[in-house]
Amino acid sequence: MASGSTTMNPICLVENQKNQLRVNPKALEILDKISQPVVVVAIAGPYRTGKSYLMNRLAGQNHGFPLGFMMHSETKGIWMWCMPHPSKPNHTLVLLDTEGLGDAEKGNQKNDSWIFALAVLLSSMFVYNSMGTINNQALEQLHYVTELTQLIRTKSSPSSGEEDDSAEFMSFFPDLIWAVRDFMLQLEMDGLPITEDEYLQNALKLIPGEDPQIQKANLPRGFIRKFFPRRNCFVLDRPTNDKKLLQHMEDMPENQLDLNFQEQSKNFCQYIFTHAKTKTIRQEIIVTGNGLGTLAKAYVDTINSGVVPCLENAVAALAQLENSAALQKAADHYSQQMAQQVRLPTDTLQELLDLHAACEREAIKVFMENSFKDDNQVFQKKLMETIEMRKEDFFLQNEEASGKYCQAQLKQLSEPLMESISRGTFSVPGGYNLYLETMDNIEQSYNLVPRKGTKANEVFQSFLQAQAATKESILQADKALTAGEKDLAAERAKNWETEKEQELVRQKLKEQQEKLEAQEKSFQENLVQLKEKMKRGSENRLRELERMLEYKLKIQEELLTEGFEKESEKMRKEISQLKQEIQETENFWPSIFIELFCMAAGVLLGPSMVQ
Repeated sequence: MASGSTTMNPICLVENQKNQLRVNPKALEILDKISQPVVVVAIAGPYRTGKSYLMNRLAGQNHGFPLGFMMHSETKGIWMWCMPHPSKPNHTLVLLDTEGLGDAEKGNQKNDSWIFALAVLLSSMFVYNSMGTINNQALEQLHYVTELTQLIRTKSSPSSGEEDDSAEFMSFFPDLIWAVRDFMLQLEMDGLPITEDEYLQNALKLIPGEDPQIQKANLPRGFIRKFFPRRNCFVLDRPTNDKKLLQHMEDMPENQLDLNFQEQSKNFCQYIFTHAKTKTIRQEIIVTGNGLGTLAKAYVDTINSGVVPCLENAVAALAQLENSAALQKAADHYSQQMAQQVRLPTDTLQELLDLHAACEREAIKVFMENSFKDDNQVFQKKLMETIEMRKEDFFLQNEEASGKYCQAQLKQLSEPLMESISRGTFSVPGGYNLYLETMDNIEQSYNLVPRKGTKANEVFQSFLQAQAATKESILQADKALTAGEKDLAAERAKNWETEKEQELVRQKLKEQQEKLEAQEKSFQENLVQLKEKMKRGSENRLRELERMLEYKLKIQEELLTEGFEKESEKMRKEISQLKQEIQETENFWPSIFIELFCMAAGVLLGPSMVQ
């Protein structure tokens, strides 16, 4: 399953042996190879209610997850099935089938709570599967939802008792589907037909009264309404009335199933394929297959350590993985673009720097698109260091290519000169001026050679230095020149060589200045893209908070309508807290700009560059 996805057989993701949870390394290997975004559909519910059959239907198979129609549950832990998404290109569908809840054979019922919590945390759509009707008994069986706030923390630092973090839970939790199996009732209320979703909504209404039993019955209703703003219901008839056939459902042809069940299960599957979203965290962090494996391991390791899993810490673990991958992807993009666009040697250093700036800009963009929660720009700084090293490598390659090319051109141009020296052509009266004329012709021809690159002057200077002794020898041997003329010629030659050396120094100073200006542009580009990313993040967070506020206001209105003034007052406090966070988020961007500039300058360029 390279970077894409192929259908595989189900494999246990989280093993539950002797009341100890363990992530299966083989399952992690499978997820590690999936770089595509994942749509994760998990199912949970009481044991022997047909969860596995429903998941097999989603997979388009009769066989896959083992079906359990005997007195013991077949599925232990959480099983995983990965396949290409049927309607979302370049996405992988991950089905998670959990062991049955409430199995009397299990000695530790705490495991049920952890399995339920893991299914919620790992999925983007969570299916709760129950039998019969949604009544008080069914809701009591869903007491696991009331334990989520005790089993999961949103922040690594414990919050005060007054602070409500239900908004944070909402940003991590999946959409909810309640699938009611073997449904025998008529969907109607007060003699009027209702939809399945209206049936669920009515079942979740709070029961009036102060009796402790009533308060207990209201707990799961309140939690579901509070934490799962997007919820739907599907009712499914009994697939067949033949008990013998029920025990061999995996072998039953489609046409032998109840017609209503066929239609209902088809609608159920189609809805999930269409509406189940890509797994994200806080509506912005897209989870890939390897990211899902990281989350699963982080949660299970924390549970086994006896500590309550923290969503913030899980995000940090995911960020470490994704930011490392983003850094590598961006650095590779830079190298690939440079290799494709740079033709060595470049005519000037500035030409190479311009190509570097364009490729760096694209690399930073790639990093920004694939990274998140890069606290203090740790990974961005590593990217800049990596690009700087690769840029220097291109500089060295450019200089080496320029040097070799220039040496080859000079060797070819100076071959007649070397032959003349060997034949003694210049060892005659007037030979010195003839030598100077020949050298001048070589220089003019060398200057006309295109794209010599950054080493052109340096290579020619080395050529002159190599000819210095020969030049002096020819000068002194020329009998046509007087002693005074020889001294004057020697002084002119020295001045000319000095000018060439100064020209080389001026070139190096110019190149040094160009490098400094390029570094400043690099910093500015990093700062601009960092500002844009932080602004987008702030805007996304604001939209999410406003969506949560809108939903809480809706719940408050429903509570008032239903006559629950005390609960409405609690919701009012939550709304006030959320409004305060929205206000802080709105003020966040303008106030952070100066601090961001100074911080980024120190991080990206280093202390020496900002002093």
